[in-house]
Amino acid sequence: MPVQQPVQSGNLLEVLEKILDKGVVIAGDIKISLADVDLLTIKIRLLVASVDKAKEIGMDWWEKDPYYSSKGLMAEQEKVLLEERINRLEKLVEEKRPVSLPVDSGKNDKDLDQG
Repeated sequence: MPVQQPVQSGNLLEVLEKILDKGVVIAGDIKISLADVDLLTIKIRLLVASVDKAKEIGMDWWEKDPYYSSKGLMAEQEKVLLEERINRLEKLVEEKRPVSLPVDSGKNDKDLDQG
């Protein structure tokens, strides 16, 4: 008795190759309602594509996400350092500000010249 091969396994690979090359979007919404009142809405969007195709259409979040990428982790650390630096600079500016000047009176320079 001859060994039976799965029928059209080559076709499955061709379909998968086309899907990854072109991309496929699957979208759906799930709503849970009670007495015509929406209690929960879940919007599901799924994109199946190759990495190259995803980059081509501008989806490269995994390169910037600190959980998935060392570049993303470095960017997150740099962001924290910059925020700390900004906070230190703002504190220095506040300390150097003369006491006699109002912080913000809501008037601009034009208003001060007229009044």
